[in-house]
Amino acid sequence: MRNCPFFAIAGNIILNLFSISVDSLRVAGGILLFSIAFDMMHANISRESITEEEISQSQERADIWVFPIGLPLLTGPGVISTVIVMMGSTESIEQKIIILVSIILTFVICLYTFLFSRRIHKFIGYNGMLVFTRLMGLLLAALAVNLTSIGIIDIFHLTS
Repeated sequence: MRNCPFFAIAGNIILNLFSISVDSLRVAGGILLFSIAFDMMHANISRESITEEEISQSQERADIWVFPIGLPLLTGPGVISTVIVMMGSTESIEQKIIILVSIILTFVICLYTFLFSRRIHKFIGYNGMLVFTRLMGLLLAALAVNLTSIGIIDIFHLTS
């Protein structure tokens, strides 16, 4: 997640450097987010997130937790593209500050989630985690479809 503020601030510069429109990134990011959401809805573990060695080691341990699985998703391409799109879609400095504050608040929420993950797991249980993961996957899929559709509509409006 430490990359998010960098891409929030420098994202438009990078897009301009490569002549990529925010709408193109919106479509690509939406497709990528939908892929992640699809895996979440089916409770699949992304193979890029965790290696076979980590899986075999985790089966021998009594206290496995989600952070090796979750960390690549916290700063992966889906997050980076979403942050760049959000910063590129805002005009006022107040809105950009709100996005940066939201990123920092997300850092804090993730920190506390990781710190208290054992208690959360005991409270909601394994099935509760599966339900929550699938629900969040559905919401992420809706966000992905929204990003993609807005990007496609804006691209066609610019070319018309």
